[in-house]
Amino acid sequence: MNIVITGASRGIGAGLADHYRGQGHEVIGTGRSVASQLQLDVTRPVSHREMAEALDGHAIDLLVCNAGVYLDKGNDLDTGYGADLWAQSFATNVTGVFMSIQALLPHLRRAKGAKIAIISSQMGSDARAKSGGSGGSYIYRASKAAALNLGLNLANDLKVEGIAVGIYHPGWVQTDMGGGEAEITTDAAVEGLVTRFAALSLENTGCFENWDGRPHAF
Repeated sequence: MNIVITGASRGIGAGLADHYRGQGHEVIGTGRSVASQLQLDVTRPVSHREMAEALDGHAIDLLVCNAGVYLDKGNDLDTGYGADLWAQSFATNVTGVFMSIQALLPHLRRAKGAKIAIISSQMGSDARAKSGGSGGSYIYRASKAAALNLGLNLANDLKVEGIAVGIYHPGWVQTDMGGGEAEITTDAAVEGLVTRFAALSLENTGCFENWDGRPHAF
C-alpha cells in the first residue's frame, strides 16, 4: 500500500509509520519540522498545496489524519481557555484534518478502495459527556467532537466514490500528549489501530471505534 500519515514525527504517528514500513508498505510521514520526511504544517493552506504537489501522480491507498494538539490541558475554567488556544486547536484538529483530505483527494481517487482514518478521541463523544464525562479540556473536547462530525459527513459524501472513512479513539496512550500514567503503550495502540484500518470498508464507513475494536458511542 501507499500510505500517508500526518503528524508522523512522534507518538502514535511515528509508531504507525514504523509499523507499516516494517511490513514493506510505502509510507510518507509528515511533520512540521524540516527534518520530517515530508514537511507539512496542517494549519497552513499553502503547506497542503505544497504537499499535494510533492505527491503529484501518486495514488494513496490509506490516509491517516493523525496530527493533533491538546493545548488547553490543565486550563482553569475561570481564567483559562483563551481565544488563541481555541483558534490554534481548531486550526490543527479540525481545519487541518479537512485540508489534508481535500488536498489529497485526487491521490485517493487514483487508488482502488482508498481509505481515510481520522484519529479523534472519546473525549469528543456526546454520549460520553451525557453519561458523566469528567469535564474540563473544553477546547480539546470540542475540537475532537468537530473532527468526529467531519468524519461522519465525509463518509457519507465519499462513499459513492468508493472511499471509506473511519474515525478512531486510539486509547489513552503513553505519549507526550497522553503522559506516562496513560493506560496503554504506543505499540499496543498501533497494533490495534492497524487492525481497525485493515477492517475499514464501504460496509462500515462512518464507524467510530476504539483502538481495540469496540464500537464507540457517538
